[in-house]
Amino acid sequence: MLATDETTTESPEPNPPQPVQPVHLPVHLEIWAENERMRHIPSMSWIVEKLEHDLRGRIDHLLSSYANLAHDDPHHAPIEHELRLLCKSIDRLGDLARRPRGQNHPPTDLGNRIGWSISHAVQSLHAADHDTFGRRFPFQTLDRSFAEPLRAALLTVIVHVQRLQELVRKVDPRIDERLYEGLVVLSEPLRREPIA
Repeated sequence: MLATDETTTESPEPNPPQPVQPVHLPVHLEIWAENERMRHIPSMSWIVEKLEHDLRGRIDHLLSSYANLAHDDPHHAPIEHELRLLCKSIDRLGDLARRPRGQNHPPTDLGNRIGWSISHAVQSLHAADHDTFGRRFPFQTLDRSFAEPLRAALLTVIVHVQRLQELVRKVDPRIDERLYEGLVVLSEPLRREPIA
């Protein structure tokens, strides 16, 4: 070795590269029954109560006014058209509540058909799973809850009942009196004789 040569010190051999171990993070999948309820979806019991008692009573009063209407009346055709749309919307509600579609054979008469459709929809709503209804679907399914389309179908039924009420009001101006007759129930009835 000469004095002009560079001195080199041997460095220690570097550690061989270690293979990278994959990191296994725990996968947290959501369970449908444990997800929170959506605030914009009413409970199944409220939907059944609304359809079976409130809307059925209103529709019965509106149908009785329609049944007393003559066929040659100019209001007959628009009311019948709205009744058919109402019937389709009730059928849609029942089909959404009942996931597997079955064989339906509704009656052909319009008055009986609406009553049959409401009963079919109520049975389908009772058959739905009340525990998971209204809960958000797990994120891993990448799907919407079926409660949202069902709520939309219920709102469609309510809108058709309101439209039908407007049409029947032109023919029967006292329909509102019959629709709201059980709204207020007095614990002590009013006296028939004048007070003063």
